[in-house]
Amino acid sequence: MNAFPFSFTGTLLPHPKSLVSPSRTSSYVSPQAIGKSPSKQHNKPLKNPLLDPSFLKVILNACDDFIDTFIDPPCHPSLDPECVLSDNFAPVDELPPTECKAIFCSRYVKTYKYLVEKEAGFSIIPNLFSDFNSFIALVCRGAVSVTRRKIGQFDPSNGIGLANTSLALFGGNLFALCESDLPYAIKLAPNGDIITIGRHNFEGNLPINMTAHPKIDPDTGEAFAFRYCPIPPFLTYFRIHPNGTKSRDIPIFSMTRPSFIHDFAITKNYIIFPDTQLETNPFGLITSGAPVGYNSRKVPRLGVLPRYATDESKMKWFEVPGFNMIHAINAWEVDDGDTIVVIAPNTMSIEHFLERLDLIRPRIEKVKVDLKKGMVSRYTMSSWNLELASINQACVGKKNKYVKLNINYYFVSTSNNFV
Repeated sequence: MNAFPFSFTGTLLPHPKSLVSPSRTSSYVSPQAIGKSPSKQHNKPLKNPLLDPSFLKVILNACDDFIDTFIDPPCHPSLDPECVLSDNFAPVDELPPTECKAIFCSRYVKTYKYLVEKEAGFSIIPNLFSDFNSFIALVCRGAVSVTRRKIGQFDPSNGIGLANTSLALFGGNLFALCESDLPYAIKLAPNGDIITIGRHNFEGNLPINMTAHPKIDPDTGEAFAFRYCPIPPFLTYFRIHPNGTKSRDIPIFSMTRPSFIHDFAITKNYIIFPDTQLETNPFGLITSGAPVGYNSRKVPRLGVLPRYATDESKMKWFEVPGFNMIHAINAWEVDDGDTIVVIAPNTMSIEHFLERLDLIRPRIEKVKVDLKKGMVSRYTMSSWNLELASINQACVGKKNKYVKLNINYYFVSTSNNFV
């Protein structure tokens, strides 16, 4: 749970005043207020000292330690926090604004999860992707979590996310995002400090989570977003207008299986969704210890929908065998809009996703989708192990030339052994 570094604070300060003060206070739910709300459980006198919340907390912490040590320890170095979060990847603590001309500030987003666990001094809210690696771990951690909920240690309806995946500026606000929760609005103080405003639900029109990778059209200022779900509709698309109001949801029922959709792409006229071989499955927590699994029999697809569609009737799906897009780099249109070009890392060996990240091999590919002929062509642009791309946001949905990418750490280490 690293703090967000803001070395570009000085660049953002000249932006609209909404970065310093929120424009729609009714859309915000302050995590500080939630964290300080007394639980009804604590207002009742407890006759049995063994049921005292403070005593139960000690017991639950001991149970968590026992599970971490004997029942559900890290299975592989690629999952062990002591290995993954070492050296340059070690957690970064908060840093108040510097007094230099180029202001640097690093702060934790004060999410509900952060505030609850900071006050308690230990982890409370479980993570579905890392805390349930076996059926026994599911039963044990599930029992501990239910007990914590019962004694009022946390309330999942107030949020479970860290808001530490990405930052996005749209709808007149700056948001910290994580796809397991609502976006958290943050603001910049005049001295460059970073302040958490709270969870933002767009005036009650976004009751649950959304993607951590919305796409903002640089010309219109609109934000395009979605959410995926393990139950139908598995995919839901929506827009957020420049004034901060949210459009109605468009459920995509033509996605017939619960695909794990982390990112997508936009062009001037279209939205492009990946339908990969990774699928969400809550029952996977029982069978394999993970809520996301690999479907070897599935053929990956790309779905193309007009940006301003009012329903999914114009959605077109194109099979792209072997193309598993977790993150998108960019997309644009050519041939007067008859062809869509998608640039994205294709995650090779995707069956090792979430289990053996050291075996993952993304390679950059260009995919062309001919909307008239229904044909798809693709070729490899780079076979290097590259991921987590970023581009100039003024080029989103437009043809661009440059991109910044990260080289996979494990691939570099392995390659050096053979030099």
